[in-house]
Amino acid sequence: MSGLPAGKELFAELMARPDDEVDLGLAALLVAEEEYPDLDRDPYLAQLDELGRQLRSRLASGGSSEQAVESLAQLLAWDYGFHGNQHDYYDPRNSFLNDVLERRTGIPITLAAVYIETGRRAGLDIRGVGFPGHFLARLEGVIFDPFNQGRILSEDDCRALLEQVTGGPVAFQPRLLDPTPTKQIVARMLNNLKHIYLNAHYYRKAIGIMDRLLIVDPKNYAELRDRGAVYAELKQYVQAKADLEIYLRHCDQREQVFAVRQALHSIEAVLTMMD
Repeated sequence: MSGLPAGKELFAELMARPDDEVDLGLAALLVAEEEYPDLDRDPYLAQLDELGRQLRSRLASGGSSEQAVESLAQLLAWDYGFHGNQHDYYDPRNSFLNDVLERRTGIPITLAAVYIETGRRAGLDIRGVGFPGHFLARLEGVIFDPFNQGRILSEDDCRALLEQVTGGPVAFQPRLLDPTPTKQIVARMLNNLKHIYLNAHYYRKAIGIMDRLLIVDPKNYAELRDRGAVYAELKQYVQAKADLEIYLRHCDQREQVFAVRQALHSIEAVLTMMD
């Protein structure tokens, strides 16, 4: 046994698989267990199965990718009402797949997960697109936006979207529309939650999310640094010291090294007083 709690143990097993064997729907529901530790995943997976069954019955034999995306959008956006949450974008529930399936609203990446998993169950190879500031999806060469009713986007639309979400400093390049590996999608979901929790000062919840980010990529030493800082905020100084010491052994950025060493000196001083 790994010593991880049951949900995290399954999450670790999933993240250890090759990327093309990672079930995004299952991974997203395992992420939701940070908020809902007793979550029953089966009804939500069954809901995705049913959506996939309905989509498969609508797909025309020999139809184009564009027609398939239109059928998918008709099913999810118009028949079932899945839509982007414009009014309360940073509500954590927008980041949990069970809530998205129940409430039929979410943020771009979780809505994309619904589209990807529904499509996969109908035999469509829909891929996520880690577009800056606004997650998209694609089926072969057709780019579409699950946050906005599955609208199909031209390259000019994507250029305009990039300008809108970044304010201009990011130059459009075709590679921004490349498919994103599944584990990177999971990491982006987790990073969204991490920032929501840190901004709200929900530090204990943030620790759980950072634990999972380190399961996805154990060599993400910047995440160890961040977790160490959060442990320090929680006055869990032994854990903070362990994380920051590992970070220092792998960090080669002078400014970061100086700041982390200063933090470690302060933590060690506190620990000395506690002995």
